[in-house]
Amino acid sequence: MVAVVRLLLLALFFIVSTVAGLLICLLRPFHPNNVYWFSLWYGSVSRILGIEVEIRRDPAIQAGEPYVFVANHQNNLDLFTLSSSVLPRTVTIGKKSLKYIPFFGQLYWLSGNFLIDRDDKTKALSTMLAAAERISNQKISVWMFPEGTRSYGRGLLPFKMGAFHIALEAKVPLVPVCMSSTHQQFKLNRWNNGKVIIQMQAPVELSKEQNIRQFAKDLRNQMAAQISALDAELGNDYTSQQQPQSE
Repeated sequence: MVAVVRLLLLALFFIVSTVAGLLICLLRPFHPNNVYWFSLWYGSVSRILGIEVEIRRDPAIQAGEPYVFVANHQNNLDLFTLSSSVLPRTVTIGKKSLKYIPFFGQLYWLSGNFLIDRDDKTKALSTMLAAAERISNQKISVWMFPEGTRSYGRGLLPFKMGAFHIALEAKVPLVPVCMSSTHQQFKLNRWNNGKVIIQMQAPVELSKEQNIRQFAKDLRNQMAAQISALDAELGNDYTSQQQPQSE
């Protein structure tokens, strides 16, 4: 019975939110706060899913300042959990294939997000440079998943360099966003699906004098340690999966 109610509520949510979102985007396409408001909508779905989300934000993160947010990417639940932590004037970078999803793809694009072609390095570089320029000119933030794919319980995967190049080009700090493990946490027919903690760590600066690959590895290991600490706090048995990134 719980599963039936959830599916009906989710179907209703997607219909209403997509129609309303498209209407808003037609009135103000690519507005820097579109993603923020839509993220609040999607984040509210965690209540329907029976998941409690706690967000901890380091006080060094200043409202209105541009950042490159880097978060761990686990599964489809991220859409309804991590979304709650998105700050105003933040857009995301997603894969180009998203635009082929009916309605959602058009909403994603019109919201002001970037679409990147991972198979074409030249186009991908152009998208990242455009993102860096927009950060500098419009004082927006960019949200990225440096793993490049969902981890599905495999622990924090190695980081790709795109987010770090954007931060370096735009001259803005990176903000690590660590979410406790959610692999196999959600069951459609279970009313209470537990708690998720999102820790937004203090901004870290990247300079041209630093080795960007070593910086990325160090940040990845820092985030892995934080995720392990959050899992231990919640009693999740995932700590053994958070291994340091190899050289």
